[in-house]
Amino acid sequence: VKVGNQTTEQHADANGKKFALKNVSKLHLHLSLIVVTAVISENNTRLNAENWNLTMQNQELEKDKNNLTEQIQNMETSWNELNTSRAQWTIDAYCPENRGKRQCELCQDGWLEFKFNCYTSPYAIAYDELRTWEEAQEDCRRMNSHLAVVVTEAQKNVVTRYRWPKGTFNQYWIGLRAENKKWKWVDGTDLTESSWIQQPPPYSRCAVSVSDGGWKAVSCNEKNRWICQKKALSV
Repeated sequence: VKVGNQTTEQHADANGKKFALKNVSKLHLHLSLIVVTAVISENNTRLNAENWNLTMQNQELEKDKNNLTEQIQNMETSWNELNTSRAQWTIDAYCPENRGKRQCELCQDGWLEFKFNCYTSPYAIAYDELRTWEEAQEDCRRMNSHLAVVVTEAQKNVVTRYRWPKGTFNQYWIGLRAENKKWKWVDGTDLTESSWIQQPPPYSRCAVSVSDGGWKAVSCNEKNRWICQKKALSV
């Protein structure tokens, strides 16, 4: 009887352990599902937030794109209007109308034409009408030109010997300035004829053309008259 009871108890104990193991496995599975569900939910929330941020960024970029497109269109309109105005100014400046007819000249009135370039020296009779080198260059820019750049001996003769209106002053700024112990023109090129002017000192100097007296280096802050140059009209 005892043997039978022991066997029965052993079977019951084994069944109990199996049942307990099944319950533990189910619990582990349930917990795993809860964890996986929580992770998926968290990832889904994060992805939704990232998607929202990307949507907002895309809308901002689209807005910026539209603004830039509008700015470009406005700039193109302004550029076209400027070109039209400049073209009209060029026609009026080089081809003045007289009795309903236009006659074009290579240079504007008051400018000297030489070898497809135009030169002028704004008239200055009082000291306060004179300019430093930088001021002279800026004045030339306002006339769509630059301080004179000389490449040939013939051009040098025009700049130096032409009878510009002298007034009281006979020194004229040209577009030559000392940079890093080298003479350079305002167009960025080097002076090729070293005999035209003394070699530049190690400090800042600019060149003036003296009427019938060649060129010399002076302080760029001196006040002098100046000679502007620009291309002649090409038709």
